[in-house]
Amino acid sequence: MIDPRSPRLGAGITAALLLITILLGIALDPAPGSGLLDRVLQPAFLLLTAISLLFLRGATAGVARHPYGLLFRALVRPRLGPPKELEDPRPPTFAQLVGFVVTAAGLVAAALGIPYAVPVAAGAAFVAAFLNAVFGYCIGCQLYLLLVRLRPTGRAA
Repeated sequence: MIDPRSPRLGAGITAALLLITILLGIALDPAPGSGLLDRVLQPAFLLLTAISLLFLRGATAGVARHPYGLLFRALVRPRLGPPKELEDPRPPTFAQLVGFVVTAAGLVAAALGIPYAVPVAAGAAFVAAFLNAVFGYCIGCQLYLLLVRLRPTGRAA
């Protein structure tokens, strides 16, 4: 079980990084017809790559071992009172996988030369991170719960 404030802190940091990625991607989008090396060395592409790797870390190691989770436990949690309740780490971990898929798709599209793929993917991920950080609404968590409900059960499955 995890403190629900930890993923919200991570979502806030992620939202800020994604906003920077969007601005860089819009301002510095490579010219059409530029080479692969030019596209992947763009600052927005590199930043989205780092964010995507953080999502991958959260999806594979779990949110408790994510760098933001470690940061929360070391620096923030000792300064807060105990949480009112704990939450299951599986939905936020699945949300990290969703974030990875969205950002990785944007990176692949950008590498293939699709204009503005990085800011569009970063924008989609930003909306989800912003909603989680500000309102505590985790789109990936809701998707996880929906998939669990739709999963077949019983012997016939």
